[in-house]
Amino acid sequence: MKNFGAPAIILTMAFATLSVFFLLSSTADIEESRYTIPYSEFLKKINEKNIVEVMIDDGVIYGLDAERTPFKAHTPNDNGLIGDLISNGVIIKAAPKEKQSFFSSLIISWLPFIIIIALWVYFLKRSQGGGQNGGAFRFGKTNAKTFSAGQVNIKFTDVAGVEEAKEEVGEIVDFLRDGERFRKVGGQIPRGILMVGAPGTGKTLLAKAIAGEAEVPFFSISGSDFVEMFVGVGASRVRDLFAEAKKAAPCIIFIDEIDAVGRKRGAGIGGGNDEREQTLNQLLVEMDGFEGTEGIIVIAATNRPDVLDNALLRPGRFDRQVTVPLPDVRGRAQILKVHMRKIPSCDDVDASTIARGTPGFSGADLANLVNEAALFAARERRDTVTNKDFEHAKDKIMMGAERRSMVMSESEKKLTAYHEAGHTIVGLTVPEHDPVHKVSIIPRGRALGVTMYLPEEDRHSYSKRRLESQLASLFGGRIAEEIIFGADAVTTGASNDIQRATELATNMVKKWGLSSVIGPRAFLEDENQGFLGQNQTESAIANSTAETIDNEIKSLIERNYEQSEIILNDRIDILHAMADALMEYETLDKDQVNDIMAGKPPRPPVEYKQPGEKQPPPSSGSTTEEEEPPLEPAMNETPKEA
Repeated sequence: MKNFGAPAIILTMAFATLSVFFLLSSTADIEESRYTIPYSEFLKKINEKNIVEVMIDDGVIYGLDAERTPFKAHTPNDNGLIGDLISNGVIIKAAPKEKQSFFSSLIISWLPFIIIIALWVYFLKRSQGGGQNGGAFRFGKTNAKTFSAGQVNIKFTDVAGVEEAKEEVGEIVDFLRDGERFRKVGGQIPRGILMVGAPGTGKTLLAKAIAGEAEVPFFSISGSDFVEMFVGVGASRVRDLFAEAKKAAPCIIFIDEIDAVGRKRGAGIGGGNDEREQTLNQLLVEMDGFEGTEGIIVIAATNRPDVLDNALLRPGRFDRQVTVPLPDVRGRAQILKVHMRKIPSCDDVDASTIARGTPGFSGADLANLVNEAALFAARERRDTVTNKDFEHAKDKIMMGAERRSMVMSESEKKLTAYHEAGHTIVGLTVPEHDPVHKVSIIPRGRALGVTMYLPEEDRHSYSKRRLESQLASLFGGRIAEEIIFGADAVTTGASNDIQRATELATNMVKKWGLSSVIGPRAFLEDENQGFLGQNQTESAIANSTAETIDNEIKSLIERNYEQSEIILNDRIDILHAMADALMEYETLDKDQVNDIMAGKPPRPPVEYKQPGEKQPPPSSGSTTEEEEPPLEPAMNETPKEA
């Protein structure tokens, strides 16, 4: 709610002042009316010689009668009045004509123009964001947020999961604290540090931690804050930013999303962006021009280093690139511990276990996971966050929120159960496939059902066998529908699976060189083409080569499609059993899935208990062996198509 205290006080005082003024005026008028007499009575008093003295002021007569009683009368244009007064011995006085001063006349004549100019300046400043930014007079000034030395409270202990990146920027802190130690041996600290990483990996947080550790002034600005519709404004803001930084040196300038201003400059093809390019030129000059920038370290962050201008990346400018990758399992555990300090969690909540089940998560994703778990605990009116809350939060983030309000017919629910069972069985049968973590026919997000796989360890490369196994599992749902309900009953639910399988097979043939017919050759267009200043020509592919590529993609898909069909036909009993279990429980965890694959009845679902409560014993025939918590998600979804 806005604060209306000051305006209310001003309005109240103005109203009170006007009220007193009108009250005094009305009182004076009443008092004056008591002494006002008609002009006829005034003439009568003159003839009776009852008037002693009068003063005439602009048609108003002020006088004293014989009893020294003051009176007032308004005279018409009576030319004989003066003669009557003289003949009756009345003393006549005249008020001197008031002469207006030069300054008063000047103010009165210029007052309207002054008011108009003042209003014009006021509205101009408001339209340009006046007030804290200075309006029109600061249009070419920097919009950077300035933090004085010691004002940034973030330290390296608040940044986890990027230990290598922290080591690379650690010497920046030492230089800002004691630069003389580097200068003695002739060392120069990098003028610019470019942080490259996926969104949410903590690039901005790491830059703030550098300023917090070094306790130096920190200027923070986004790349989009430089560019305006007027050419030259961005360059002016760059000059002003570095001018302010030189006054506060040693200091740090942080430019977030620098790709907004640092894209490759045009080569005269298709026009260009003059404002952005002039801003970039000014940035290049400021970072390594004739004027020194001693003590100023520029840190920039981007997730698109491929589009940056080469002049920006050369030594002397951003001459050090720090990669901020997605955290590994140990880094995820450290990040979770940092965020879990802010919530009251139970003793049985283990950050390492949660980290192993969340591969591919960035620092922002993990922060969101902890927050979602806290929200689940708050909904159930509990004071602490349990493993149950983290499991629900992980399912929501990976698979989408449950849509239990969505009513599915029995036939549609059964078809979805067989579809997801097909994915699961093929995925557990083919070699080198990620283990199944959970299977559900509860609608989540846009999907009617979800099969979620989690790898046992973080992976950075994939073999041809593993990719072909993923192809086979993608077709498992469609083949299960065809086997159980017939070829004419196959639905559109596998559209997402077919799209992903086609994309995977295309990359295997055209990008990764995993085709024995095509060989180790790449045919995909360069992803960097299309940006200004780069080669605009495309490599031509012969018609015969294109036909061979299409045939190889088709052969790769058909081979794994047939492999998936063979697996499901050989395990038709398991397919029926798993579909029936999904119809009964709606969601199966990995232990229940393993029971069905072993030909055993699935154990009852495990209910999450509060700390200190005992878990129910496993059902007979089920395995009690502990399995490692799974990792990176790879889901097969059955989307609801129109």
